[in-house]
Amino acid sequence: MFVSQFHALYNKEGLSAQVIEVFQKIIKSYFKRHGRNFPFRSNITPYNVVVSEMMLQQTQTGRVAEKFLQFTAQFPDFESLSKAPLENVLKSWQGLGYNRRAIALKKIAGIILNDHGGKLPSTVETLKKLPNIGHNTASSIIAFAFNKPVIFIETNIRRVYLYFFFPRKLTVQDKEIIPLIEATLDEKDSRKWYYALMDYGVMLKKKHPELNKQSAHYKKQIPFKGSNRQLRGKILKHLLSVSGESQRGLAARLNVDESKILQILTQLEKEGFITVSEKIVRIRKITD
Repeated sequence: MFVSQFHALYNKEGLSAQVIEVFQKIIKSYFKRHGRNFPFRSNITPYNVVVSEMMLQQTQTGRVAEKFLQFTAQFPDFESLSKAPLENVLKSWQGLGYNRRAIALKKIAGIILNDHGGKLPSTVETLKKLPNIGHNTASSIIAFAFNKPVIFIETNIRRVYLYFFFPRKLTVQDKEIIPLIEATLDEKDSRKWYYALMDYGVMLKKKHPELNKQSAHYKKQIPFKGSNRQLRGKILKHLLSVSGESQRGLAARLNVDESKILQILTQLEKEGFITVSEKIVRIRKITD
C-alpha cells in the first residue's frame, strides 16, 4: 500500500482496527526484509540493555555497536562495572562522547548492586530514580529488557508517526503522537515492534530528512567542532593518558585561553570527572 492510500484510509476511518492492522503490517513487513542487526539486539540481558540504551543517547547506532562489544567484554555485569576504577571506565567509553553518561552508568551499576541485589528493577518509576535516566530511557529499558508493553517516544519513532499520521501538519506535539503509539502498540512483542519502528524511522530519515522539523520538539543540533563539548572531550582524553597535568599546561597544550580551561575544569570537577589539587588536574580516583 502506498502511503497516500494509507492517508486516505486514515482520513476516512480514523484510528480504526483496520487502519491499525494496515499500519502494523507495513512496519512489520519492512522490518522482516530490512531489519538491522546489532550485538545488543542479539544478546539481550537487563545489563546489556542498560549499557546499550545509555550509549545510544545522542549517539548513532553504528558507533555504539562496536563500543558496546568492547565495553561489555571489559565490564560484563553490574558488579564489574561498579567496582572498576573510573579511569578504566572512561578509557573504555572514549569515542562515544557525552562522557557524563559513563559516570552515570557506573553510578547506576553501584545502585543496582547495593540497593537492588544486582538485579535491574522492572518498573519505569523505579528506573527513573537512577542517574541520567528519564521517562523515555526508563521505558525503552523496560521494553527491551523485559519485553513489557510500555509507551515511549524517540527520534526515529516520532518520525514514523509524523509520516503516517500527520502528513501535512506542522508543529506536532509529542502529546498528540503518544496516544497513537499506545493505540498501535503490539503488546504481544513490544520489543520487536519498537525495533521495527526505529528501523523504519531510520529509513525515513534518509528519504525524508525534513520530517522531524514538523515536531514542536525539533532543535537544530549545535555544531560539535569548536564547542565546549569538544574541548571537554580533549581535556579528558589527555588526562587519561597522563598521571596529571597543570591547568596552565592544559591551556598551552590545547591552545585555549586559561580562563576557558578553568571554567570547564570547574564543571568537570563538579560532575565528578576530575580532582584539582595545587593546580594539578587528575582523573578522579574512585572505584564505586
